[in-house]
Amino acid sequence: MSDVLRLEELTVDFTVGGRTQRAVDGVSFRVRRGEVLAVVGESGSGKSVTALAALGLLPANARAGGRVCFGGADVLSMSRAELTALRGRRIAMIFQDPSAALDPVFTIGAQLVEMIRAHQPALKRPAARERALELLRMVEIPGNRLRYYPHQLSGGQCQRVMIAIALACDPELLIADEPTTALDVTVQQEVLDVLLAVRSKISGAIMIITHDMGVVADVADRVVVMRRGSVVETAEVQELFDRPTQEYTRVLLDAVPRGGPRESGETPAEVDVATLRIDDLVVEYRGSRGRGVRAVDQVDLLLHPGEIVGLVGESGSGKSTIGKSVLGLAPITSGEVHVAGQPLTSASASVLRRTRGRIGVVFQNPAGSLNPRATIGQSIGEPLAVHRGVRGTGLRRRVEELLDSVEMPRPWAGRYPHELSGGQRQRVSIARAISLDPDLLIADEPTSALDVSVQATVLDLLRALHDRLHFACLFISHDLAVVDEICDRVAVMSHGKLVEQGDRESVLRAPQDPYTVSLLEAAPVPDPREQARRRSLRQAGQLRGVRLSTARR
Repeated sequence: MSDVLRLEELTVDFTVGGRTQRAVDGVSFRVRRGEVLAVVGESGSGKSVTALAALGLLPANARAGGRVCFGGADVLSMSRAELTALRGRRIAMIFQDPSAALDPVFTIGAQLVEMIRAHQPALKRPAARERALELLRMVEIPGNRLRYYPHQLSGGQCQRVMIAIALACDPELLIADEPTTALDVTVQQEVLDVLLAVRSKISGAIMIITHDMGVVADVADRVVVMRRGSVVETAEVQELFDRPTQEYTRVLLDAVPRGGPRESGETPAEVDVATLRIDDLVVEYRGSRGRGVRAVDQVDLLLHPGEIVGLVGESGSGKSTIGKSVLGLAPITSGEVHVAGQPLTSASASVLRRTRGRIGVVFQNPAGSLNPRATIGQSIGEPLAVHRGVRGTGLRRRVEELLDSVEMPRPWAGRYPHELSGGQRQRVSIARAISLDPDLLIADEPTSALDVSVQATVLDLLRALHDRLHFACLFISHDLAVVDEICDRVAVMSHGKLVEQGDRESVLRAPQDPYTVSLLEAAPVPDPREQARRRSLRQAGQLRGVRLSTARR
């Protein structure tokens, strides 16, 4: 089988502030024609920089060495004109965030036509439009969406548009950089189905960059594992999952949440007052022309002291809106929300202030929720200063204790958020959330954008803190394996309604609602054999009632 792309001793150095840092160090691997090659590793492992080098898209402060061989030529020695002819036409890339990659002021049709005519200038506009319609049909988007703007499409549809744009000139190599990160399991499955369908329609290869080992098990033929800028292991996908040869690969696989039976926590004691009680909650947003959008529709939910309840569903299901309504960040149209017996809908401003001091929150994106102008010590200490009036030496000591509790060095209190990694920033968010010893912690997708190993450490930290502080936790997520790993009970939402709830074992092993079944069927598991079985059944239209895999490597 011939090679589409071959990397030989690739190095990439970045110069920042007069100092040189090596991001890629002697990377060598090949992408064979007709295969799907997965490049995996933690953030900072160099996998995305390697892909950018293959396209000649490194920034001005980067210097590359070695060889990137494509079509008999070295990409690193190509002129700007040669690179322009290469990109899009022979090598195409699908970026992680389609909302940032698509131009918001042009329709998707205009952007497709622009791509087609840029590389085929002789093609007339009507013919280019017909080609754009053909590409949309290829990725299963109706032709009438040609006149839509990116904001009118869902995240999954925008990613399909990016795939269509990448396929516009029938490239020999398609590079997909984290194409399903932060997508719901059902949307992720649709995007992966489209990518695999595309492979049969192009003569080249696909290189997918990801940290999701479930995605790797589902679509990859071979796997390249990277760490700290170097390749540590290359193997066929089944060989890698069955018999990894390197310790780092084993650590990476062991960090993947796999679900399965586990020892249940203590059954919550019968108490008169629940930590959180939601009765018949309705949340509506006013739309244009007087039309309202019902985001939450008559939801009842109960959290006992010390209990972790997972709230799952697709984007737009209303799960985050419930969390926001508890925090007072979403309008409550009707119904009641009680925290530790205190009704929030009829409470006075002073009572609300005291009650909110009993609630901690961890948001999905710590880079957005932490003040970039404040040190992490100031961010952690702010709730103590506002709600408890703690100042001076007492505040400094409490901040140091909180840093200890999330396993971060005390001297880092003087650092700023941009000086920390994503996992470290999330630890700061957790320290801030528990600073007031809350009765209730709301965790809204706290691990969705983290690598598997970082995700595992954050989950371990949450578990340890929960065991010590005994807070109740509303854990909002679309990752069923993570929910299975940490939660006592599970509630499933769809289109604003609560369709099923119960203990973790009954909901995830024997679901009653068809929507819950569909979520479980779509969730990828880190087992290539199981993923192959599911895919063949799905293609035959026979997939019914697949549960979270309990298989262990």
